[in-house]
Amino acid sequence: MIASLSGTVSSVRLDRAVLEVGGVGYLVHATPATLATLRVGEDARLATSMVVREDSLTLYGFADDDERSVFETVQTVSGVGPRLALAMLAVHTPDALRRAVAGPDIPALVRVPGIGTKGAQRIALELGDKLGAPTVADPAADAAAPAAHPADDKRDQVVEALVGLGWNVKAADDAVATVLAQAGVDVVEAADVAGALRAALRVLGGQRG
Repeated sequence: MIASLSGTVSSVRLDRAVLEVGGVGYLVHATPATLATLRVGEDARLATSMVVREDSLTLYGFADDDERSVFETVQTVSGVGPRLALAMLAVHTPDALRRAVAGPDIPALVRVPGIGTKGAQRIALELGDKLGAPTVADPAADAAAPAAHPADDKRDQVVEALVGLGWNVKAADDAVATVLAQAGVDVVEAADVAGALRAALRVLGGQRG
């Protein structure tokens, strides 16, 4: 198992990066928040987890060992693979996930694309105390994802699209909030998702590094 990589960043894309280590370029999948810390041409270290399949070897990278540990632990839940585990860390910090599971805070878990109510309940039940206690006692000190919104509010679809384009969850949520404030409304209607996405992209402008 490759537990970590230290090398020079040769490329960064929306959902992956390439680290050159000893003349070998390693493709590593990571969350937007982790990728945002990488700069092409600079040295970086990522904690990594290798997922072995019959037809592939895939590396996933993390800002620290705690993120990697959570990534590997959530995959012990039936139905949770590496892609969904990475999505959970794209939406929530490790401590936010610990709180969501311990609560259990089902709406927080459902914020993750690909997790429905039944799936969230299963995750909370099967994980139990496997993730351990939060490492930060004060939730305010934890950069958790924003609170859930009303069921008829489609802003999460806009946030999800922005995350897929490379922005982190907080920046995406803040941009959508700005769009709503400018429009004088409280929710994103289903018919307005595309327009809200375009407006949010204008708000974000060139902020993505």
